[in-house]
Amino acid sequence: MKYSKQEVLQYVQEEDVKFIRLAFCNVFGKQKNISIMPDELPRAFSYGIAIDGSAIAGFGDEAESDLLLHPEPDTLMVLPWRPEHGRVVRMFCSISYPDGRPFICDTRSLLKKAISDAESAGISFAFGPEMEFYLFQLDAEGQPTKTPYDNAGYMDIAPEDKCENVRREICLLLEQMGIYPESSHHEEGPGQNEIDFRYSDPLTAADNTLTFQAVVKTVAERNGLYADFSPKPLRHQPGNGFHINISVKGGNCEDPLSHMIAGILAHISELTVFLNPTVASYERFGGPKAPEYISWSNQNRSQLIRVPAAVDAYRRAELRSPDPTTNPYLAFALLIYAGLDGIQQKLPLPAPTDLNLFTASADILAGLQRLPLTLREAATLAANSSFVSQYLPKTIVQTYYNQR
Repeated sequence: MKYSKQEVLQYVQEEDVKFIRLAFCNVFGKQKNISIMPDELPRAFSYGIAIDGSAIAGFGDEAESDLLLHPEPDTLMVLPWRPEHGRVVRMFCSISYPDGRPFICDTRSLLKKAISDAESAGISFAFGPEMEFYLFQLDAEGQPTKTPYDNAGYMDIAPEDKCENVRREICLLLEQMGIYPESSHHEEGPGQNEIDFRYSDPLTAADNTLTFQAVVKTVAERNGLYADFSPKPLRHQPGNGFHINISVKGGNCEDPLSHMIAGILAHISELTVFLNPTVASYERFGGPKAPEYISWSNQNRSQLIRVPAAVDAYRRAELRSPDPTTNPYLAFALLIYAGLDGIQQKLPLPAPTDLNLFTASADILAGLQRLPLTLREAATLAANSSFVSQYLPKTIVQTYYNQR
C-alpha cells in the first residue's frame, strides 16, 4: 500500500507506533538509519532530520557535513520482527543539503533520475533480483565462523537441507512486509541459499533488495546463525551472486531487449567496479556459475548475460556478474543508462557464444574479451570512462577508485 504523509501520521497514531526508522544507504549500498519518535514525524516531513554526513562512507568530510533526511511516505513498512505493542516502522529517505539542494551522493535519487530519463524516452524497465547467501554457525561467543549450517547441495530437501525452515521464516516475514518472493531453494554450496523475487519497477526492486538483506540477517541471528552475503565466503565453494533480471518495453524499435543487451555488453567493463566493488568480488569470477568473459547466449549459465527460456512478457535478460556487495541503486541506474544507450543507438547484438565457457579451450577463450580481473583494473576503467562520468558525480567515482 502506498501511503500519503497524512496517512502515515494517522497510521502511527492509531497503530501504536513508537519508533520510526529513517533509512538510507551509503555510496556502497550499506543500509543506515536513524530512529525518531512519533512526535518528531511532522518535523521530518516538513523540514527533514539532520545527520552528520562526514561520518558516512563516501558522503564527504567535515567541511560540508550537515545533511537532511526526508522520509518518503509511500515506502512505509512495518518491521514485523519488532514488538506488536510499541511498533517499529521504516521509511526510505531522500537526502538534501540544508539549503534544499539534492545531495549529489544520494544513490537512491540517482536511480530515480535514471528511471525518469528512461520514461522521457518512452522506455520502461523492470527488475527481478536473485540474491545468494551462506548461513554459517556461530562460535561459543556468538561470533561468525566459516562452518556451514549444513552440507546440502543444489535444491536438496530436508533433512539434508537444514536451511529450509530459515528460508521459510524469511519468506513469511517478507510477505508480511508486502514483498513477495517467487521461489526459494538451497544452492550449490554447503549452507548456501537463494531467494528470488517477482519483477517490479527499478526503485521498488532496489528498496526490496536492501530490505531483503536486513530480513535475512535478522532471521539468521534469531536462529543462532550468521548470514554471509560476501562474494566468496568459502575459497573452494561457489561464490554468492546477485543475478539481475531485466526486462524492457518501448523504445520505438522492434526488439528493445536485444539492443538493451548490446548496450550493457558495450559498457560492462566500465560499470564492473560498481557491480563488484570488493577485492573478493574478483575471486568469484570464473568459478562455478560466475562469468569471466563478456558474452551472451540463450539459457547458458556460463555466460555474462543469458536470455532464459521465456516468451512475450516474460522475456528478459539475466546479468550474472554482480554480487551482493553492490549498491542496488547504483547498479540499476547504470544498467538503465547502458540499456538506454543500446536502444537509442540501436546497437547490434553480437553473435551469441553458444558453448560452455567453463570447459572451452584456451584458443576459443583467447578470442573473447574478459571482464576486469582485479578491483584496481575495474576502478581505473570507471575513473577513465566518459560514459560513467555522464551519470555519476565525480565524488562517487573517486570514492570507488580509492577503494582499489
